[in-house]
Amino acid sequence: MGKLDGKVAIVTGGSKGIGKGIAKAALAEGAHVVIAARDAEALGAAATELGADDKVAAAPTDVTDEIEVASLFDLAVKRFGRVDILVNNAGAFNGGPLDELDVADWDHVVAVNLRGPFLCTREAIRWMKKQGDGGRILNIGSISAQRVRPNSGPYSTTKHGLWGLTQVTALEGRDHGISCGCLHPGNTYVERRQESGKGTDDEPMMSVDELAEVALTMLTAPKHMSVLEAIAIPIEQKYVGRG
Repeated sequence: MGKLDGKVAIVTGGSKGIGKGIAKAALAEGAHVVIAARDAEALGAAATELGADDKVAAAPTDVTDEIEVASLFDLAVKRFGRVDILVNNAGAFNGGPLDELDVADWDHVVAVNLRGPFLCTREAIRWMKKQGDGGRILNIGSISAQRVRPNSGPYSTTKHGLWGLTQVTALEGRDHGISCGCLHPGNTYVERRQESGKGTDDEPMMSVDELAEVALTMLTAPKHMSVLEAIAIPIEQKYVGRG
């Protein structure tokens, strides 16, 4: 018996990195999983890698588009019957010095990192209320919501905002058995870090699978409990004074 037997999870940004890792962990615990991302080719490759065709669905989705978000949830319900878990993981990272930052870069990060989670959360709450037996929403934040780095204005700002959305969702969801928590990862060895060549990506790292274990703990807490916030970092990460 898996801890998520009978549950249906939607994971945005599920074609790679943390999202794919959480999808893999949820599948291992018995969940049916719908992974969503904009890149249809990468999404299909991820679904093939995850295997278990009867338990995995891929849904090309732009989380900033409310029609596509509604279609994502419709697909999950049509394919697997319900939605029990939403993992808001899709993210954008454009940055640079504030006085040189393009408005287009700012707007892109705000759209993906805040508008997207809002649209997905709104749709999840609607379905979970209709089902009548609660649900869980997990937002993937960042330690940038706690400690920032230079040249990270859009990213750090939106991760602070995501923590605010988490708290509002938790308050509004609790009378309906809907919990919401936020996981703030520290340095995680995702694809963009493996390929960047930046000195900051030589810092101590967690693996995606290790972080997914933390996410799974939050998603499998007893039904009457919610893990509202968690910060996961490598022991040796330069955290407190990282900026």
